[in-house]
Amino acid sequence: MRLFLVFSLLLRLLWLPGAQAQQTTAPSATLKTSTATFPINEYFTISFTLRGAPLERYSAFPDVEGFKKSGKSSTTTTRIVEGKAFSELTITQRYAAYTEGTYVVKPFSMKINGLTAESGGVTLKVGPQQQAAQPPAASPLQGIGLLDQLFGKPKPQEYVEPQDQAFLALVPDKQRVFVGAGVHVGLYFYLTPQDQAVLNFHNFAGQLPGIIRQLRQRSVWEEGFDEQEVLPENVVVGGKPFLRYRLWEAELYPLNTQPLNFPAVELQMLKYRVAKKPEAGLDNRMEGYKTYRSAARTVAVLPLPPHPLRDQVPVGNYELKEAIDRTTFRTGQAFTYTFAVEGEGNLAAVQLVAPPSGPTAEVYGPEVQQSLTRENGRVGGRKSFRFRVVARRPGPLALDTLFQMVYFNSVQARYDTLRAGLRPVIRGEQQVLTQLRVQPDDPFYRAALGEADPTAQPRNLYHDVRRYANLVVAVLLVVAGAGWWKARR
Repeated sequence: MRLFLVFSLLLRLLWLPGAQAQQTTAPSATLKTSTATFPINEYFTISFTLRGAPLERYSAFPDVEGFKKSGKSSTTTTRIVEGKAFSELTITQRYAAYTEGTYVVKPFSMKINGLTAESGGVTLKVGPQQQAAQPPAASPLQGIGLLDQLFGKPKPQEYVEPQDQAFLALVPDKQRVFVGAGVHVGLYFYLTPQDQAVLNFHNFAGQLPGIIRQLRQRSVWEEGFDEQEVLPENVVVGGKPFLRYRLWEAELYPLNTQPLNFPAVELQMLKYRVAKKPEAGLDNRMEGYKTYRSAARTVAVLPLPPHPLRDQVPVGNYELKEAIDRTTFRTGQAFTYTFAVEGEGNLAAVQLVAPPSGPTAEVYGPEVQQSLTRENGRVGGRKSFRFRVVARRPGPLALDTLFQMVYFNSVQARYDTLRAGLRPVIRGEQQVLTQLRVQPDDPFYRAALGEADPTAQPRNLYHDVRRYANLVVAVLLVVAGAGWWKARR
């Protein structure tokens, strides 16, 4: 009997699981669920297996109604077939049931490295807790007792903390910037693809607001990027492939020459310790924590070069887009002209006022419209100024004498001017306009203005009306008092 047990053990130790593996030529991913009937003190699990490629990213495991997620485990298996190595990675999500009963897991799918793995769903039956089986009395003929005598009792697992290459970094896209110019700042967490097996985010939603408060600057105009899902990006750092997680980003426009000082910030991550001697069927990991700290950064802010309008001009990289609402023009007839500024910069600081009326034209407005675009670490957009213009004289109307904007080009580091380029030709006779009556869009006011008396009225007209009204009220009060006195008698 002893020889038979020893022989069986040796066969198990010498058996190679890879002997039955089949060679795969393309990456594949599959989903698998555990048994559908189990007691409440056991876990239900969903696993996916990736073959033929290293893991880069995967979508979240589904939520199961009536269950709570209770940790993950990963298993990497390498098989050698005909001298070639094939790897399989299995990630398992455990679910713990709240109460006994029957639950339905609807069909679902997951994305693993861009591959779609689907599951047809399953009906789960959670039964009462099972009592642990009592071990039978020790017997000198029992195989386990003989193996314990031969090899000794199993020892508790020992865990070691693996090395990782992950780091936290605050990255501004410029080391120095002019007052009013934009500087993009991003907070990133970098890790290698191999580090994914031992690192995970811990209470990220709770840590991020405090980190952002430390990075905020008081002397800037901030254009924040919309909150987005934290997903890895493939980047190369120092010639090595890394996964980069974008935690926070913003475009900052300094309002004065005070430098932008960003302190060091900390992010606590969940880091697993791995078993020194992994055993099949066990998680082989133990949860722990590690804190990563970014380096403090400073961005110098430079004053703009001397200029008469230095404190008033906007800063950015802009170009002019013009539009006009008609092709024929006559004196005394209003037309619409649009002066639109497009490009990257703080569009909130871009202003354009209507020029004063002159002998050539009357200008009214503007109507302002702004749209911002935040993408790929850049903030830009379009800001348009819509004017109504009435020409007084026939002939070419040089709009560049009316509409122009001086700005500081942050790319070329010099002042520049956007000037209108359109020159509509005005036809008709010269008119002397003392007042422009712009027709409103509302038909009620259009009719009312058409029927209004244009005769000038004295300034004290309403003052006299108020005086007469007060006199009438006084007379009415006297009459009412006299009537009340007679009624009392």
